[in-house]
Amino acid sequence: MKDRVPPGAAEVHFVGNATLLLRYGPFTLLTDPNLLHRGRFAHLGYGLVTRRLTEPALPPGGLPYGLDAVVLSHLHGDHWDRAARRRLHRGLPVLTTPHAARRLQGLQGFHRATGLATWQSHDLVKEGCRVRVTSVPGRHAGTAALRRLLPPVMGSVVEFDQGGEVTLRLYLSGDTLPFDGLREITEHFPDIHLGVFHLGGTRLPGGFVVTMDGRQGGDLLDIVDPAHVLPVHYDDYTVMRSPLSDFVAEAGRRGFGDRLVHCPRGAGFVAGPGPRVGEVRPAVARPGSASTGGG
Repeated sequence: MKDRVPPGAAEVHFVGNATLLLRYGPFTLLTDPNLLHRGRFAHLGYGLVTRRLTEPALPPGGLPYGLDAVVLSHLHGDHWDRAARRRLHRGLPVLTTPHAARRLQGLQGFHRATGLATWQSHDLVKEGCRVRVTSVPGRHAGTAALRRLLPPVMGSVVEFDQGGEVTLRLYLSGDTLPFDGLREITEHFPDIHLGVFHLGGTRLPGGFVVTMDGRQGGDLLDIVDPAHVLPVHYDDYTVMRSPLSDFVAEAGRRGFGDRLVHCPRGAGFVAGPGPRVGEVRPAVARPGSASTGGG
């Protein structure tokens, strides 16, 4: 896809769940690395587990060498798993919540994990390009009591800058539910070019919903109003109960249907510069799945 990427645009490759490979100029970023094979169990804490229903769709050759950073929304087993821990270099920068950074540094040896408080930014600079990651509000549960049992979560705005000009602005929702604090995002960033929404209506024992279902995803569309939106995190695990079709129907009902990017696992597209999205390129066949490192 490299020969089809215009200056100021980024390649977006959808691996599965909330895992994306992002390539922009000299940079390669990974979001929420979840590399467990289909049938394996991810740990959610307090003895809760969930079984993976899909296979991660890495590009040929698996994870690329020379990753520049990971953007991690929170420390849950379906966003940062044991397979990812084995595959990723301990010196790789991980931009995440302060809660996750402390545990990654202290327990897992990722000494360059950086905790970002809400509205705090971290810059990566390379070959005249800059990537700025800003932590924005996220809330994993609707009640204060349940939030105390779940790891803190952040959304992220990732700005790609070339020659001092932001050419592409991505919003990664993280595992948030809609709440009033999300309206501050558009006050700081009124022009989101591509929103990446974590959906699935994840339901925990007791009926507690901790990620957006279709209707709530529609609420976030109303709040953030991105030029385009890529739905992710909707059918990979047994705890996800709201299918992608719920969100597609809701987006259409609210007049956002033409903004959806329909990108299956393993496929990719070019985003930018600005509010442009290219044709979705199908997955490239690759032999087996050993390159994910098991798990």
